[in-house]
Amino acid sequence: MTAKRLLPIFLVVFVDLLGFGLILPLLPYYAEAFGASALLTGLLVASYAAAQLIGAPALGRLSDRFGRKPLLLVSISGSFLGFVLLAAAQPAGRWMAGFLPAGAGALTLGVIFFSRILDGLTGGNISIAQAYISDVTDEKNRAMGLGLIGAAFGLGFIFGPATGGALSRWGYGVPAAAAAGLSLFNLLVVWLRLPESLTAERRALLARQPQGGFTLSALWRALNRPLVGPLLHTRFFFGLAFAIFQTIFSLYVLARFQLTAAQTGYILAYVGLLSVLVQGVAVGRLTRRFDERTLIYGSVLLMSASLLGWAFAPSVAFLLAILAPTAVAGGVLNTVINSALTKSVRPVEIGGTLGLSAAIESLTRVIAPSLGGALLQGFGTAAPGVFAALLCLWLAWFLRREAPAAPEILLPVEPAAAENC
Repeated sequence: MTAKRLLPIFLVVFVDLLGFGLILPLLPYYAEAFGASALLTGLLVASYAAAQLIGAPALGRLSDRFGRKPLLLVSISGSFLGFVLLAAAQPAGRWMAGFLPAGAGALTLGVIFFSRILDGLTGGNISIAQAYISDVTDEKNRAMGLGLIGAAFGLGFIFGPATGGALSRWGYGVPAAAAAGLSLFNLLVVWLRLPESLTAERRALLARQPQGGFTLSALWRALNRPLVGPLLHTRFFFGLAFAIFQTIFSLYVLARFQLTAAQTGYILAYVGLLSVLVQGVAVGRLTRRFDERTLIYGSVLLMSASLLGWAFAPSVAFLLAILAPTAVAGGVLNTVINSALTKSVRPVEIGGTLGLSAAIESLTRVIAPSLGGALLQGFGTAAPGVFAALLCLWLAWFLRREAPAAPEILLPVEPAAAENC
């Protein structure tokens, strides 16, 4: 794993998430400005994840066949076009209103929806970057390499929302234009500085593999594989619990502690900083000391306890304290599970498997906002945390039940064994 390869891919993920973070907190306000209801705004937020559910596995599998660099260029180009459309949504809506039987506000909303769906369909940057890291690392240092990708992810979320909020003073289209500029910069970095990670020999091997995107049959086959299945189950149930925490957090602190948007932003930046420290520093040390199965199981139990603490937090000070183990559990598991997945499939399947994992994670982000909102509205502020904690407890029981039946589950797979999976 050389700096020549690691630094550009780190930069790709950081700039990608910085651009995403610029517009993410502003989307509800942007949509509301053009008459979107709360339900429509929720659908807008979910549309990106729903589109990524379809796009990420297809891009991952195509990167197995055609190379990581070409598919990164396709993915970043889609993000660039999506952000350009988002920035130009209002003038585009007014222009279309001149010859279509609909109001400018409704047409502007249509452009905003289309921009997010386009970005979601081509938004496979993270899974392709993870596949790239898997190509250029060995099993010993792969978790550390993926941890650096997670650190870039966290850094983007620290600086993106704050920068987007500052730029929004000049209009909601300005952060989107800035995100488009960042995507264009990313495109140039990949094109000029990122070498391809797949050798000619591996490409020839990959070209003979069947390609495809996210389908129920592909998901069913993956869930029933002895090594991959438990990891994907973990990805879904842990991801759903964590997504409930993430997507409902702002509403939770508003209802429980009456925090302002600025105060909530500071807390989220604190969580992002914790994630960077965990994934950039702690993961490498932990993987050298503990095996991946132990880290996954321990993270699930730690997250369960943390989410219960979040549910019943009596003060903001207690909340800040309990967010530390929450960030540790989330950062460790999200990094280690991808490392374990890459070791549980043949090398020719890495891109597609990581794409499928990303699609499952996207599915949790489609479900979590409405589920968490319904729990909070119907049963109070503690309900989302209690439900998410119970999900993690069930997952811990599932992993304990699976391990005796197949002792190799969640453990690294030797290269020779992986080739014969």
